[in-house]
Amino acid sequence: METIYNFLKNARVYYLATTEGVQPRVRPFGTINLFEGKLYIMTDKKKAVSRQLHQNPKIEISAFYNDRWLRLEASVVEDGRREPKDSMLEKYPQITPLFPPDSEDTELWFLRNATAGIYELGKDPEIHQF
Repeated sequence: METIYNFLKNARVYYLATTEGVQPRVRPFGTINLFEGKLYIMTDKKKAVSRQLHQNPKIEISAFYNDRWLRLEASVVEDGRREPKDSMLEKYPQITPLFPPDSEDTELWFLRNATAGIYELGKDPEIHQF
């Protein structure tokens, strides 16, 4: 899991895919955190991505870094505790004005049942499950 966390952290931007009905939806994300042995993402409850995650928690993530790319599929589970949020804001202090610690609009989700592949041209993929 740390390999996947480091890949996403180094890529700085990854693309999160959700579904809305039968329509795929993809958007860039920039926050990823490793907390209590789980990978976390964060969003705002007012955004469409929140509604989509509540309706269907299956996601895919894609990122590119250093001539390699990552493809990850997982389910997400909402974690309403304050501790994962504090940890995320500690890692990304620049987003604190958008997601204040006491905001009720912030959601954190951890990944579970994840399978991730790191790919490089001409090489076998490096597969990780967590």
